[in-house]
Amino acid sequence: MSACVPARADSARTKHVHQPHSPPPGRPRRFRVAGADVSAAIAVFLIALPLSLGIALATGAPLQAGLVAAAVGGIVAGRLGGCPLQVSGPAAGLTVVTADLIQRYGWRTTCAITVLAGIAQLGLGCLRVARTALAVSPAIVHGMLAGIGVTIAVAQLHIVLGGTPQSSVPDNLRALPAQLAHLQPADLAASVLTLTLLTLWPRLPGRTGELLGKVPAALVAVAGATAVAALAGLRLPKVDLPSWSSHALATLPDGPVLGLVAAVLTTTLVCSVQSLLGAVAVDKLVAARPGPAGPVGRSDLDRELLGQGAANVASGALGGLPVAGVAVRSSANVQAGAVSRNSTMLHGVLVVIAALLMVPALELIPLASLAALVMAVGLKMVSLNHIRTVTRHREVLVYAVTTGGVVFLGVLEGVALGIAVAVGVALHRLTRTRITHVETEGVHHVHVRGQLTFLAVPRLSRVLHHVPHGAVAVVELDGSFMDHAAYEALQDWQKTHTAHGGSVDITGRRPGLRISEPTETDGCRCRPWTPWRNHQCDRPRPAAASAPGRDREPDGARVPGTDGADGPTALVGHSEAGGAGEAVGAGGPGRADRAPGPGGAAGPRGPVGSSAHELAHGIRAFQRNTAPLVRDELARLAREGQQPSQLFLTCADSRLVTSMITSSGPGDLFVVRNVGNLVPLPGEESGDDSVAAAIEYAVDALKVRSITVCGHSGCGAMQALLGAGSLRADDGARTPLERWLRHGLPSLRHLPEDEGAWSRLAGRPPADAAERLCLANVVQQLEHLSAHESVARALREGALELHGMYFHVGEAQAYLLTEGHGEGRFEPVRETGLPA
Repeated sequence: MSACVPARADSARTKHVHQPHSPPPGRPRRFRVAGADVSAAIAVFLIALPLSLGIALATGAPLQAGLVAAAVGGIVAGRLGGCPLQVSGPAAGLTVVTADLIQRYGWRTTCAITVLAGIAQLGLGCLRVARTALAVSPAIVHGMLAGIGVTIAVAQLHIVLGGTPQSSVPDNLRALPAQLAHLQPADLAASVLTLTLLTLWPRLPGRTGELLGKVPAALVAVAGATAVAALAGLRLPKVDLPSWSSHALATLPDGPVLGLVAAVLTTTLVCSVQSLLGAVAVDKLVAARPGPAGPVGRSDLDRELLGQGAANVASGALGGLPVAGVAVRSSANVQAGAVSRNSTMLHGVLVVIAALLMVPALELIPLASLAALVMAVGLKMVSLNHIRTVTRHREVLVYAVTTGGVVFLGVLEGVALGIAVAVGVALHRLTRTRITHVETEGVHHVHVRGQLTFLAVPRLSRVLHHVPHGAVAVVELDGSFMDHAAYEALQDWQKTHTAHGGSVDITGRRPGLRISEPTETDGCRCRPWTPWRNHQCDRPRPAAASAPGRDREPDGARVPGTDGADGPTALVGHSEAGGAGEAVGAGGPGRADRAPGPGGAAGPRGPVGSSAHELAHGIRAFQRNTAPLVRDELARLAREGQQPSQLFLTCADSRLVTSMITSSGPGDLFVVRNVGNLVPLPGEESGDDSVAAAIEYAVDALKVRSITVCGHSGCGAMQALLGAGSLRADDGARTPLERWLRHGLPSLRHLPEDEGAWSRLAGRPPADAAERLCLANVVQQLEHLSAHESVARALREGALELHGMYFHVGEAQAYLLTEGHGEGRFEPVRETGLPA
């Protein structure tokens, strides 16, 4: 019987009905804001206030427009958006677009364009096309942001020097020599001081620097420059906030229809793409944040688009700048520990309070200081990390063309050029196929690099024609796509070459890519790097393996030595049930005739000669089929050493093939296996230092980025814990196996008695007590991991993640443990498809 029994069909629909004589339900809970949200809101507000004024200055809009956009973005987009922790407001990526619109159509028409762009975003959100925006190549997005950053920096440089920026980058560059000849010392001094504080503040050393570093550098830079300018009596242009009674609102758009349509489309594109990419980035930041993630869920991109559209409608109608998700403020919100959308909304409320009550203080800020702040933001948009990424992916041409187009032509024109170049590069890669023919020791190797389409068929046929009849040929396909024409040509040549006495072996990078039918070798049908099946290869079995009851699973465990999952290991008496079976006094069936494991007492097993034959056969199959494919990779690993990214701690059960269920290869996982996937607490009496040593080596020496504890169904160790009461006594553990299993007693003690507190599999409760303990054991061992010094230190530094996993053997289904709500508890285990 399977260990995973589906829940009753009507159990999910059961409702708790209030009985007539039962106490009335409690009153609805009052609205409360978590302390983490309050502190995060204050931190974001301190960053948003100077940046909003600076971006408004850079666009040429009224300075109140930046405050309006910040407040609306925080309150409206924060309440309605689909990414709870993303902070919206006036974005530096929209500066060039907005400045161009203000210069062409005036401020009030620009507000109307913002309203129309918001309506367009609402329409796109209703059509649920948010994911489509993510189809834009990252090279185009990064190039667009880099071009905008260059434009901002060049324009603000004139204000830093005490002048006035021109309308375009070429004009600003031509006017720069004259501006340098007539620079204003007071403006330059305020700007240099701002940039100095902005650069040095996050780098203050020691404990004092760590405490002061919590204050945003942008606020310190602007406040410091303002204080020095006021104390020194410097005369320089300052922020001018007119009365709110004269604040300009939107009007009906006035201008050529085609120009207005293009303006609306440009604003919609930039706002939407930046916000959606920002939401995806925030999800990654939240997932990488150390500690429990709390109630923060993944972003709903369609809802985020609706929230951004509503915010742009409100901001444009109230006379504010266009609104989009902002990376700097969003990352600060996540790093400050925000746990809900309340932090974003509260930051918007604080902006409203500042705009109404702090006008005298804001009017002391020098414009040169704000310009220096925005110039620094613009320079950061030209990210060296992005350049390295696009270079590694061979998309530097797309990046460069997009950046140049935005700088010299405009945002919409630059993006269009980038898309055109990206399409051309994709077509070039699709049609560019390299085919080579090399003869080595009588074997003709034909190597095809790139996509094999009908355009490459003539060249492929030409090269294949040079392979002599009757020769041994190997065709290596180093690509991810082959169309029907190429397939037919290759198959026809293969049949012809084979008919003339030759042999053809067609291999590829994708697992299982093989045009010819696999030949039977010693009765074995399994192939290297193919889906793992038919592993037993239907070879004859010893008498014990065909004994009655072979396929029965009493309580999730079968008779040792009958499982074909591990080939030779099964024939030498390895116990299936977690390496423990019922050998710990659990009173399980068949204990008298079972072997406790390799090296234990005699049990049902095949002859020694038969086992040796099976082992030798497996080695020969590896040397013949797999070794040639992995030799280069193993040689590289031998030279460079192991650099695994994960520590995978799981049970010693023979049915768990870690490389299979994780689709990993040599060098990917640092694997620790023991009976019951247990992690003894550090310093515990009669503990096992081997597990602690492996953890310390993996974290401190190998620098793994994650540790996964994997339990499984039908675990004999968990069954033994449930059935062996003597383990609870201090002197009850007599054998090494019993002493080891005592490390699992915390899992048994912490097993919740309340059914509602049990971990769940894909929404259903555990099938039985053994499965319930298996799930609780995964959670408990994760807590034990956190108690190890090296793990705790890496978690504090944000360099390590802990994951829980449960593998149901009978279903061949993996489940990942998700972080839960309240008091460090985990959410129910949900079914998750592991990526290939």
